[in-house]
Amino acid sequence: MIIRSLRDIEGFRAGDGSFLKELFHPAKEPLGISYSLAHALVRPGDRTLPHKLRSAEVYVILEGTGLMRVGAEEAEVGPGRAVFIPPGEVQSLANTGASDLAFLCIVDPAWRAEDEQIL
Repeated sequence: MIIRSLRDIEGFRAGDGSFLKELFHPAKEPLGISYSLAHALVRPGDRTLPHKLRSAEVYVILEGTGLMRVGAEEAEVGPGRAVFIPPGEVQSLANTGASDLAFLCIVDPAWRAEDEQIL
């Protein structure tokens, strides 16, 4: 069993502008999984930069509210909502609330810098 605590993980500013804490990534340790899992934050009034990945992605919203854009579609998101983002689709997420927008980000196959394009 491997257990991670967000308070023990050093975060970083991702290329899209969100603040990430990577929980699990198969390229960093032998986990036997093909996906990566990160916790992300977007501060009130901020948004992620439009970007696309070669991988499929799922956001699971934990806290806050936002406006998710995937391709030509947009929808409001909040706690308990999950968003599937197909490979190659342009995406962005704006925090429309007064508190942090926190979400889990699952990327399959696992995130790699060379698979992401910031637009």
